[in-house]
Amino acid sequence: MKTAHQALFGLTLLVAATVASATVAVPPAVLADGVPEIPDDTATRTRPYLEFRSAQFLGWNTADRSMLIKTRFGSTDQLFEVARPDGARRQISFEAEPTPFATHAPAGAPALVVQKDVGGDEFFQLYRLDEGRLTLLTDGKSRNAFGAWSRDGRWVGYSSTRRNGTDADLYVIDPRDPSTDHRVATVTGGGWNISDFSADGRNALAINRLSINQAVIAEIDLRSGRMTSLTDAAQAASYADARYAADGSIWALSNRDADVVRLGKLDRRSGAFTALSPETPWDVTDYAVADDERFVVYAINDAGVSRLRVLDPASGQVRNVDGLPDGVLHWSFGHLLQIAPWGEIGLSLSAFDVPGDAFSIDPDTLAVRRWTRSEAGGLDLARNRAPERVEIRSFDGEAMSGFLYRPDPAKFPGKRPLIIDIHGGPEGQSRPGFLGTDNYLVNELGIAIFLPNVRGSSGFGRRFLDLDNGPWKREDSVRDIGAFLDALEQDAALDPARFAVYGFSYGGYMCYASAVHYSDRLRAASCAVAISDFVTFLENTQSYRQDLRRVEYGDERIAEQRAKLAEISPLRNVDRIRVPLMVATGGNDPRVPPSEAEQIVAAVRANGGRAWHVLARNEGHGFHKRENRDYIFWAGVTFWQDTLLDD
Repeated sequence: MKTAHQALFGLTLLVAATVASATVAVPPAVLADGVPEIPDDTATRTRPYLEFRSAQFLGWNTADRSMLIKTRFGSTDQLFEVARPDGARRQISFEAEPTPFATHAPAGAPALVVQKDVGGDEFFQLYRLDEGRLTLLTDGKSRNAFGAWSRDGRWVGYSSTRRNGTDADLYVIDPRDPSTDHRVATVTGGGWNISDFSADGRNALAINRLSINQAVIAEIDLRSGRMTSLTDAAQAASYADARYAADGSIWALSNRDADVVRLGKLDRRSGAFTALSPETPWDVTDYAVADDERFVVYAINDAGVSRLRVLDPASGQVRNVDGLPDGVLHWSFGHLLQIAPWGEIGLSLSAFDVPGDAFSIDPDTLAVRRWTRSEAGGLDLARNRAPERVEIRSFDGEAMSGFLYRPDPAKFPGKRPLIIDIHGGPEGQSRPGFLGTDNYLVNELGIAIFLPNVRGSSGFGRRFLDLDNGPWKREDSVRDIGAFLDALEQDAALDPARFAVYGFSYGGYMCYASAVHYSDRLRAASCAVAISDFVTFLENTQSYRQDLRRVEYGDERIAEQRAKLAEISPLRNVDRIRVPLMVATGGNDPRVPPSEAEQIVAAVRANGGRAWHVLARNEGHGFHKRENRDYIFWAGVTFWQDTLLDD
């Protein structure tokens, strides 16, 4: 019989063993296949880095001059109003799913329209928000996308695939009365949407995006439905954000007759485009025009940093806005910049030490006011080190660049491991924003992170953007990663024996491809929502996306291109992957179906390789629910510790 002392000692051992073996629970919607148990200590140590939030400006409420933003206080992003700079955030939406976009009616009209999906499936619906509750405006089945408000705030123009699941026809609705919903134009193609209404409400502008470097503008007679093309579809030029100007021309962003995107006006009769923004080597990314056209604010992408300019259209004078952090404007489904009727300019941005906050600018004085100060889990953001811009020449002499985030050398002396984090798109761009949870890797684990821009990245002109188009040029961008490896291996503060790659979406393909081509120079690869086989991807991605992606990658229906796409696909070269993989994917992903992950995980394992697979069944092309996002991050920390910090 045990003594009391022995029983107490045994209980102590049991409690100690239980504490020592405590692990993170796998969320109910997540399948963790091959992932080891994650110690609770990992969650405890990383927790402050998971608690940051980011505020994103969505627009102005003209009724009370408040800002509409989205941010997260619970599991998902929801809508909030902020009455004044540094004011309290008042929550106005209360959904289980994220609410990624919303917009107030202009001219003080009482309506707030929300665009959201379910489970990340991207079959967006439009709703009206009243007193915290949503009223469905669209059919609940098809993919719908907000386009524009009419000037008087009565009508919303939007696109919908409800007719056949593929073509984005154009519709108009009064959100206060769903029975007014009607189709105004039947089109061919998934890239259409309404961009503006004429002042009298009789006509609307629509844009059809055929590729990142080609789009057309058309005008719709809203009474007859007749569409008139205003640009030449045969001309390779992009157009974006077409809006009616007071003089009868059309404001737009375009790379017409230039390598970069410029702000200008399109003559409706001649089709001529006249640039109004001064010549720079950088794209204009967004703009907004004051109601009286007294001024125009626009942003340029200066080597990745957003720089704001205020233009006087009458004189051509341009003034620089200098009071903002060196960061990146936030993207949303709407415009990045919006001007209130009283003239104030609204925007949000992030920087290496700003998680993401909303700001406003006085157009006369250019004084900047900060409306939100997003929390960062109690962390001192001054600890985050500004990234360094790295410039190299690739295998063919092409200039390349990227951003290197280094750990503090005083805290982490000696050569440090490195993760090369490749952007998606493929027409995306690595820019010097906030690293989010990855700040834990840099600040607490001493892992450097490099964000490269390979050929095909946006922000460096049309010529650079087209350098990877089609199946025969595709692997040139993978060779760019090799050139970055050559350069980074020469950095005295980095350890070439501990390099790894990460990529999301198209960056996930680049992640797999880097593992194929550079397994002898890498320790690991973590690839999320990634293309593993171009042929199966193009066959299985949603039909409304197929033609747009074929322009970029190639057409799998053409025998010669199909053969080349198969040849360069990582799945067909899985025997060359000799590093551990971590693969994460969303079960509802409409862009890159989860089958892309399943097939390469199976192939790697069949070849004797090691692959962790995390499937979030209730997510799409990304991870937006807090419990899923946290778990995937913890799995990633465990993966990097195992592969980069194990010696």
